[in-house]
Amino acid sequence: MGLSLPHLVVLALVVLVLFGRGRISEMMGDFGKGIKSFKQGMADEAAPQPPAQQIPPPAAAPAEQAKDASNTANPQ
Repeated sequence: MGLSLPHLVVLALVVLVLFGRGRISEMMGDFGKGIKSFKQGMADEAAPQPPAQQIPPPAAAPAEQAKDASNTANPQ
């Protein structure tokens, strides 16, 4: 019990009446953009990524160094 050509034509006309020509073309454009974005994402994932740069931690402020020195000299 498949869909024959007359059934598909009637179905297409009903969809066209419900959504209108502009809305259908907008949906198909969005669908195409989604596929393009997906393919681009897959290509980006397959491309080798350069290694991330290591950022050294910031140096401790002088006040923190003095506080650390006082804690080591007199532990509680």
